[in-house]
Amino acid sequence: MQALGPRIKQLRLEAGLNKAALARLVGVSDVTISYWESGAIRQIGHERLVALAGAFGCPLGELLSESAPDTARVFPLTATPPAPWQPHPRQHVSLPAELLGDANLGAECYLVTPGPGEQIDYLAAGDLAAITPVSTFQRAGLYLVEYQQQLLIRQLQQGPTGELLLLRDRQSPDEAAIADASLRLYGKIQARWRA
Repeated sequence: MQALGPRIKQLRLEAGLNKAALARLVGVSDVTISYWESGAIRQIGHERLVALAGAFGCPLGELLSESAPDTARVFPLTATPPAPWQPHPRQHVSLPAELLGDANLGAECYLVTPGPGEQIDYLAAGDLAAITPVSTFQRAGLYLVEYQQQLLIRQLQQGPTGELLLLRDRQSPDEAAIADASLRLYGKIQARWRA
């Protein structure tokens, strides 16, 4: 059985929180978080356990679990921001290299498929995509973006003078939109599987 202190630390790191941020979410000091993680304080009240689970975006049972849960989940992708995994940041997966071919996945990715009735460029109904969270343009490729208050999948590439071009499916670069300040990147598509 994994002790609660190391489990809290593991979940905190997976959630991308430092001790001070977690302390604010739970309503304790960051010193208390350190004591919980080290095991110096072994008794944590129910109210604080519930607050910890809420901060990690997991059920209380997962926080108290003896083993790490299987977190694989496929998120329905809609045109409504934010990214579908944002309320559940820990629901990422690591896929085996043999499934990815030449794709180069980062430490975590999220699986998405178009939601019911959604028309998503580059993804047909039933298709599956693995998306690595990013907030900056890395190199040409397919990205999940928020643009003009909609979630879209677009081919992003740099134009001749360094501007960022957004291309729809089967669109040439001279027809592409030029990104403005409303563009927000959520992730880069690393792999797609057709239905």
